[in-house]
Amino acid sequence: MTNAPQNPAAAREAAMEDMKVTANGYDFEPAHAAMQRLVDGNILSGVSSAVLVGRDLVDVNCAGWADKEAQTPLRVDHIFRVFSNTRLVTSCAALLLVEEGRLRLDDPIEKFIPQLANRRVLRPGAASLDETEPARGPISIGHLMSHSSGLSYGFFDPGTVIFKAYNERRVHDPRTTLAEMVDVLADLPLIYQPGTSWEYSVATDVLARLVEVISGQPFDQFIQARILGPLGMVDTGFVVPQKDQSRLAAYYAGADMVDPMKPGLTRTDNAPYPGAYLRPIPRLNGGGGLVSTLPDMVALIRSLLPGGPTLLKPETIALTMTNQLADGVWMRFPVTGELPGRGYGLAGGLILQPSPFDHPYAAGELYWGGIAGTQWWISPKNNVAGVIMTQRHMSFTHPFAFEFKRLAYEAVKRAR
Repeated sequence: MTNAPQNPAAAREAAMEDMKVTANGYDFEPAHAAMQRLVDGNILSGVSSAVLVGRDLVDVNCAGWADKEAQTPLRVDHIFRVFSNTRLVTSCAALLLVEEGRLRLDDPIEKFIPQLANRRVLRPGAASLDETEPARGPISIGHLMSHSSGLSYGFFDPGTVIFKAYNERRVHDPRTTLAEMVDVLADLPLIYQPGTSWEYSVATDVLARLVEVISGQPFDQFIQARILGPLGMVDTGFVVPQKDQSRLAAYYAGADMVDPMKPGLTRTDNAPYPGAYLRPIPRLNGGGGLVSTLPDMVALIRSLLPGGPTLLKPETIALTMTNQLADGVWMRFPVTGELPGRGYGLAGGLILQPSPFDHPYAAGELYWGGIAGTQWWISPKNNVAGVIMTQRHMSFTHPFAFEFKRLAYEAVKRAR
């Protein structure tokens, strides 16, 4: 990759120039109208989106408000809490080290982080942390990248032994460093044998610590030097500078956790904790700590598409989009259960078999998103990619994203 302008103002100007639609003949009005209806119905405060065919932008749109109370219209340069979209940056950071030969996907984690050797695994149905058996093998780097390591999150499985342990021992405490987090994890068992299942977890945070250990740099410095700077992602980082805090979009919670389409939004700027993203903290959360903008996310996605300079080698990108899970293993969440047809690559989920909610074009799609509704996808088979961003709590699987992607794919299909 060639370096983008290092002057922040010049880089931001270049990023905005790169957001111009460069391919015409696509009708996205149905997608725009659908998102506007959700804004008008008080289900979303605002939503911005961009769709690419090849590396060309075919649609850029903003609807609604960055700040509903202040009636601030959402603009392309507004800053979003991207939460788990951070994982794409962290995965790319690790893959850069793989390309340099400093890391292998089959390396055991204890080669670099000795505390995580000799894992214990909770027995099925365990009622305490003492009910364990030895791990049959080590956690590999590939296991971390594909969320098949046996680590947990402590967010999605209330009432379980491991949920209680992760929260009592403050695994996610933002006042602690990645190194201190690993020390806590060293004393906790895994929830399944490495490589045998899938569970969303702190694995990407461990991956961020791994990048620190191998590179000898704090994680934020590494990604700034190797990813954010070269790609001109001038508004992406762990903290919003004071001069830019007026561009941070407001954060909202929906009216009903069970019914995502129930109208009503409540301001919740102090989530996940008061002052989040407004000042530096020790935890450089590789799994969910970044803020970003639509132009920055488009720059990152574009850097993974063929037809121009790419952040990673083509063969690395192809491997990233290859299912890493064992036969018969699908993604699963405690709330939704197993998701048949959903595999996982090295940087996101894979739609191996589209569900009834997906457009048929979604087959082979690599995708992921954040809990506040910032999502990206890449469809190699159809040469289509996109980013959609909002700030509504618990919107990783919100119906709005399924609807937008279906309509976006349909717009591309009609133009062909």
